[in-house]
Amino acid sequence: MRVSRVVSYSLGAAASSFVGTTLALNGASNLSSAFISTRGEVLRKIADTAVYASLSTNNPSNNINKDSTTKRNMSSSSSEREIDTEYPGTAVERMLSIRERVKGIPAEEWNGSWEDVRRRILWAGGLRDLPDAEPGQGYTGHSFNDFNHVDLTAMRDYDNENDGSVKGIAIGNFLGDGIRIASLPEVGSGGSWSTCAIGCNKDPPQDVAHVQFKSRIAFKLVWADPKNNDTFDTFVLVDDEGKLLAKGKPSSGVLPSLRERVTNYKIVAGSKYAIEADKLST
Repeated sequence: MRVSRVVSYSLGAAASSFVGTTLALNGASNLSSAFISTRGEVLRKIADTAVYASLSTNNPSNNINKDSTTKRNMSSSSSEREIDTEYPGTAVERMLSIRERVKGIPAEEWNGSWEDVRRRILWAGGLRDLPDAEPGQGYTGHSFNDFNHVDLTAMRDYDNENDGSVKGIAIGNFLGDGIRIASLPEVGSGGSWSTCAIGCNKDPPQDVAHVQFKSRIAFKLVWADPKNNDTFDTFVLVDDEGKLLAKGKPSSGVLPSLRERVTNYKIVAGSKYAIEADKLST
């Protein structure tokens, strides 16, 4: 695998525990490192001993990973913090931790009530469930509840504004304060937000994450129509390359409206982000 223009730098080590979790350090002081190439390929060199995070029953999603462990690649004296040279705004460690959270949630947990599933999505993405906060002050009631706010983005610097480069999004679009309030710190440095996906079907993507924040997405939610009967009742979570992380079919609760779900699929149609949704329809 060819890797080009990889840049890394070291910061002091920090092994932070998950909120509502128990961090079990299994005699680990060996390092593992990860590097992001300009093609977004993750190359990991995992040490012989690892750090494991065991999720406890206090997890906000009730039974998420209650009996399982998630492998964490950590450092003893210095943590290799990566810079993605193509999208330098990416909080790489946070992005990888978020994807591990998603993959660690048991498959059946994605098929419960939509209210519970959405909370799992928020938690996995390093976001608090703040449905009663004021817009701009950490409000996440809209996150994954419409066609557009479906990109979970982990960014290093979130105190910036849209200068007009992102089409279809208000000039300004300052999100910093809300990101700071809503982001869970335990998944890594930087912040999380459910950014707007409009423009993601272009190559390269021209959405808020990639253009305003110069950041890859940790994952994107795409609604799919497995039976081709226009129900769009199943979703997939895919990473920045369009690879499947999880899928589910909520069994109850009030989903985003059918119009929102159909529009959600339409804004990704024909792009790499639609591939896994299309697979369910064939």
